[in-house]
Amino acid sequence: MKKGLFLAGIVALSALCFGCSESKKDFIIATGGVSGTYYPFGGAIANIWNTKIENMNVTAQATGASAENLRLISKGEAEFATVQNDVMDYAYNGTDMFAGEKVGNIMTIGTLYPEVVQIAVSKDSGIKSVADFKGKRISVGDAGSGVEFNAKQIMQGYGLTFDDIKKSNLSFKESAEAIQNGTLDGCFITAGVPNAALQELAFTAGLLLVPVDGAAADKICDTYGYYTKTVIPAGTYKGTDVDTAALAIKATLAVSAKLDEETVYQMTKVLFENLDELGTAHAKGKEVSAQSAVTGVSVPFHPGALKYFKEIGVIK
Repeated sequence: MKKGLFLAGIVALSALCFGCSESKKDFIIATGGVSGTYYPFGGAIANIWNTKIENMNVTAQATGASAENLRLISKGEAEFATVQNDVMDYAYNGTDMFAGEKVGNIMTIGTLYPEVVQIAVSKDSGIKSVADFKGKRISVGDAGSGVEFNAKQIMQGYGLTFDDIKKSNLSFKESAEAIQNGTLDGCFITAGVPNAALQELAFTAGLLLVPVDGAAADKICDTYGYYTKTVIPAGTYKGTDVDTAALAIKATLAVSAKLDEETVYQMTKVLFENLDELGTAHAKGKEVSAQSAVTGVSVPFHPGALKYFKEIGVIK
């Protein structure tokens, strides 16, 4: 009898230990291209989670950015993602680039920082305005990306379509290299300011930033409510000595709806209680706050994130 109890105890202990080994949480945070802002920023977020939460292992994965990231979460191939708030809205509601394809299983942790639609052209292009794009060689970001949709919407504000340009779908790095070698006149890059690919271009071949302002900017903001007006400060890139009017959307931290409330609560709390570390790891981290994280949100918060924001009083 005692031997039976002893063996049962061993089995129970083994099961308990097995459970302990299984308690390690391995997650993926989908980001963007390696030369963009999402990849290093996502890595900085992952590092905070990994070092501040026991048994946490989050890996930043390079991807094609927002649209791909949301599909990865929906398919269970990633648990977190950095995405544009406009693209997340399209996916959740099945509109625009996601027309007829409602993407399920996605929820919001919070918005992070403004992403500026930066329009860079070569100094020899003769382009002063988006209106000058007709017939020019323009990259509008990866095919199916949020950048491509931003480009389409902004060009519409100036009465142009993709049929009016010689369109390319290049990554940020490829776009900058093509402008440098003279095979491209300009490109759209929606990212945090400054962007690494544009910094490199500015130091090599040089660039000009094209403004989005006046009636066209008003029209775009009226049509698409997720845009906000902003300014790219003079000196952001070498050789840019005047402020440039621009439009911005917000980078957002998306999460799988399948994750449990306590896990997401803990991860939200740890992230927003270590923003100093995030700001040290990446300059964009200095623009993140719990107060601004609840603005620009059109896709429901995950219950875990909502619990944290209510706890600190930024959501009533």
